[in-house]
Amino acid sequence: MRARRTTASNGRSSRRDGGQAALEYVGVVTLLLFVALAALQLGIVAYTVQQAGTGARAAARAATYRETRGDSYQAAGQAAISGWLDGRFSETPTGTGIEVTARVHIPALIPVFDFGDATRSVTMPLDTLPGGAQGSQAQGAQGVTK
Repeated sequence: MRARRTTASNGRSSRRDGGQAALEYVGVVTLLLFVALAALQLGIVAYTVQQAGTGARAAARAATYRETRGDSYQAAGQAAISGWLDGRFSETPTGTGIEVTARVHIPALIPVFDFGDATRSVTMPLDTLPGGAQGSQAQGAQGVTK
């Protein structure tokens, strides 16, 4: 059975029904926009975590080379992530390798929220010289950058 529309005495729909429909429309559109923003933010979080891993791998690879001096591993890590992301890198010698930790700030679509940093760590073995000595030990180990 079909639902009847309420009509005024002159046969027209009442004005009240139109206002209710507009209010429901605004409520549904608001809910859909909120869900869309949440989905976009989730995608940005996932992308940032992936970029932190990529930057950490690139920085760790650069930090283990014999030719690397100073903070050039940080430049390699920053170059490996998207330009609109802000990455910070730190290295820690592990004896047989170097562990690099990347921290990339997660941008928020709505500035009221703060999602913190995406953190990823990667350990790579040290570059070795032809005689079997490890490169950074043979040429003097660099200090830990924090």
